Amino acid sequence: MGIAYDVSDGIAMIRFDRPDKLNALTLAMYRELGDAFIAARDDARVRVVILTASGQRAFCVGADLGESIPALMEDAFDISQWDDAHLKNLRLYKPVLCAINGLCLGGGFEIMLGTDIRIASENARFALPEPSLGIVPAGGTLVRLVRQIPYAHAMELLLTANGFTAHELLAKGLINRVVPPAELMPQTLALAERIKAMSPGALAVIKESVHRLVDMTEADAFAEEARLGQRAFTSADARKGLAAFAKKQTPVFD
Repeated sequence: MGIAYDVSDGIAMIRFDRPDKLNALTLAMYRELGDAFIAARDDARVRVVILTASGQRAFCVGADLGESIPALMEDAFDISQWDDAHLKNLRLYKPVLCAINGLCLGGGFEIMLGTDIRIASENARFALPEPSLGIVPAGGTLVRLVRQIPYAHAMELLLTANGFTAHELLAKGLINRVVPPAELMPQTLALAERIKAMSPGALAVIKESVHRLVDMTEADAFAEEARLGQRAFTSADARKGLAAFAKKQTPVFD
């Protein structure tokens, strides 16, 4: 038990796999999760990544209060050791989909924020309880949340420690879709298959651009966008895609 990792037909499935403990993250699980993201990044077979969880009660309730949090409180290690697990500076430019079932709290919520497209079951529940415990959500959330949704919505999530339903987070713009529990994985897999058919080179340029250009000045961002765009327009995928379009065919990308 811990983090399960599997690759099948171009899709890497990463799964929190400690359902008896609500998928709470031990120190070993943080390392395994970071290693799984790196493995997916570096594996040429992988086109799309899906992050999900075993069991129906929880996606992930965050760091294990019996091990990981005490280690942090004792200053036993630097929290930046969890950067890979939190998808910080990892340069994983493949699409990462997140399928959320049950409780998504604390560190689980933070890891979700590092993903690209989020589908939640109707039974999903979300919260950032850290300030009620005297700590803060420093797994990327203090940076990401106000960049992903309006300030007032972000501060409500950060300051109140309140719980929210999947539909409430959908309304705030933090997740993409809410589905019945039985439809969570079928719809996530269908979307992964849809994305998998796209040009992997184009997807990588899009994601890299979104990540890199956000903090640049407008002039610098436009210049870098042109450079990255030129890389895509002159690629083998572009030649293949445009040739297929001219013939009214559907391209099949390598």
